[in-house]
Amino acid sequence: MNNIDDVLGVLQRFAWPDYVAFVAMFLLCIGIGIYFGFMNKSVSEDDYMLGGRKMLVVPVAFSLVASFISGITLLGLPTEVYSYGIQYLYVSLGVIGMGIVMGVFYLPVFHDLNITSTYEYLEVRFDRRLRLFGSIMFAIMNVAYLPIVIYVPALAFNQVTGVGVHTITPIVCIICVFYTSMGGLKAVVWTDVVQAVSMLGALALVAIKGSLDIGGASVVLERAWHSNRLEAPDLSIDPTVRHTFWCLFFGGIVYWTQTNAVSQNMIQRYLSLPTLADARKALVIFCTGVLILMALCGYNGLLIYATYQNCDPLTTKLAKARDQLLPLFVMDTLGELPGMTGLFISGVFSAALSSLSTCLNSMSAVVLEDFVKPYVKKPLTNRATNWIMRLVVVGIGVLCVALVYVVEHMGTVLQLTMSLESITNGPLFGIFTMGLIMPWINGNSAILGGCVGVVVMSWVSLNAQWAIASGAIRYQTKPLNVEQCSYSFDAAALVSSATNATHMNGPSAEDIFPLYRISYMWYTTLGASVTIIIALLSTLVFGTNNPNKVDPVLLTPCIRKYFKFDSLKPTVYKVEIPLQHKLCSDEVAL
Repeated sequence: MNNIDDVLGVLQRFAWPDYVAFVAMFLLCIGIGIYFGFMNKSVSEDDYMLGGRKMLVVPVAFSLVASFISGITLLGLPTEVYSYGIQYLYVSLGVIGMGIVMGVFYLPVFHDLNITSTYEYLEVRFDRRLRLFGSIMFAIMNVAYLPIVIYVPALAFNQVTGVGVHTITPIVCIICVFYTSMGGLKAVVWTDVVQAVSMLGALALVAIKGSLDIGGASVVLERAWHSNRLEAPDLSIDPTVRHTFWCLFFGGIVYWTQTNAVSQNMIQRYLSLPTLADARKALVIFCTGVLILMALCGYNGLLIYATYQNCDPLTTKLAKARDQLLPLFVMDTLGELPGMTGLFISGVFSAALSSLSTCLNSMSAVVLEDFVKPYVKKPLTNRATNWIMRLVVVGIGVLCVALVYVVEHMGTVLQLTMSLESITNGPLFGIFTMGLIMPWINGNSAILGGCVGVVVMSWVSLNAQWAIASGAIRYQTKPLNVEQCSYSFDAAALVSSATNATHMNGPSAEDIFPLYRISYMWYTTLGASVTIIIALLSTLVFGTNNPNKVDPVLLTPCIRKYFKFDSLKPTVYKVEIPLQHKLCSDEVAL
């Protein structure tokens, strides 16, 4: 029986064709940046941020998919299904619900306003304090999220090549900063198209080759069925159960709508399209693409279990980290085919590059529009705006490389920074939702609700993460065993298999405050709910707006019919939209 160190030595077989495939993808991204930065002369602010608002539907839709599906998703979702079964995949129903909610309630308002940063909406609907609040929350979320985006695929690259994390992450950031700062949104979108195709091809290749190796998809599904990984939706109403139909559907709708409908990272793509109809088409294609990629990731998770059902590489530490499980499987499955592992790893890095370039481009838009322009006395020249936008991209890129050291050397930081997403997203979603459907809410009530929401979600999510990290909350995986391993390993590693859970257990679990035990899928909903409730209650102190004096273009079309608006003309934004906008019954169905 081979020793595990000998097996690891054999698995690290990234050959020169793999490096060629990997480098080719980066060179293509650089070429796109050079084209749009120099050949196309995209130097105006509107062109840099929004592609002149003349982008095409299909490339933007592919860009949306590539931007949303990060390397964390590509590597984490297969491991989720491998460990816990397909329960999480029922969130796909929430994705469909998000498409309907966003297309009817949110997208018409943002697309009809001639804005660059979504947080401009908060200023014209409420006041400048809300705009600054939203921009700061967005910046905090991105600075916490981006180091993880590049660190996770760097772990995958380390698994298959042995190249250090801190060798590859600066290279990736430099390339991404280059084409993002040179070509602006056009370069980001077209590199996203290349990267989306690369992701899809990599996942499909792994699924096909892996299935053929073990006897076909029927064998995969049969083994998944016998291990209870294929299961019906959990209809429990207990909010502390990690994944139930209700938290995945309702919580999923809120989470995905916030991420896709009001976050600058995503809405900037929709605003680059010339018409609302085009934006809705992109939304439909986006939802379809995400569902396809999620299905592929889920199937690959089942495939990994079918392959390793009698020798779990997480327990034996053949995969040193959970995010290295899929790369290990890829090396085991595609290693004999020259260039194929390189193609897959380039697909993983494509997801990281796409998410990184999206956030960098969005951060440059937010910094310029929300932190610079409102506070300068004279209008900025084109040269000044170009320098500011590019310096922001470079500065954030350097900061991300530095923060990778923090993520790597402080194990709990990875979990804590992921929890920051819920801390900021829930309150922001609540504020935007109030702005769109509650015209009587004023700025004082909204800012108080948002601040209380951030405090409450910080308290809940950070305490929950601490309980998980300390072992007070544990989650039970589906059956995993090491009965037929062909290599020797440290039997003490078996203890590590108890670190994950579908339900609470452990002697101190019942002593944990119930709010810390709720499923993370409810976090965004909880944050939005707290924000809205506090804002509504605070109207008793701060009073209310006269709803009829709110500019109707700032409200979702479905709400406008319930109020008799005064004849007001927009004073801040140039919006070409009649007072009597189409109501919900007239909206295009998704």
